[in-house]
Amino acid sequence: MAVMEDLDVYKLAYQIVLKIYKLTAQYPNDEKFGLISQMRRAAISVVSNLAEGGARITYGEQRHFVGNARDSIVELRTQVWISRDIGIMSKEDSVDILNDIERTKMMMNGLLKTIK
Repeated sequence: MAVMEDLDVYKLAYQIVLKIYKLTAQYPNDEKFGLISQMRRAAISVVSNLAEGGARITYGEQRHFVGNARDSIVELRTQVWISRDIGIMSKEDSVDILNDIERTKMMMNGLLKTIK
C-alpha cells in the first residue's frame, strides 16, 4: 500500500476533519459533550484509522483499519443528519459535508477492494 497520507482518500478525510471542527465550533455549548464531541471524534477516527492501516504490514490488518475508518465515516454521516434535522447545522453545510462524506466512503470501498 502507498503511504496513506499521499492517497486522495486520506486527503479528503483530513479536510472533513477541518470542516467538522469549523462547523461544530458554531454549535450551542450544551452540545459540547454531545454532538460536538461525537462528531469530532468520529472525523478524527477516520483519518487515524486510515493512517494506522497504512502503517500495517499484513493485508488483513490494513483491511481491518480501513474498515474501521469506513465505519467511522458512516457514524459521522448519521451525526450530520441529526445536526441538520434538529436545526444546528444548515442545509447548505450539511449538503457540502455529506457530499464529502459520501465521496470518502466510496473511495474507501474502492481501497478495500484493492487490499487483497
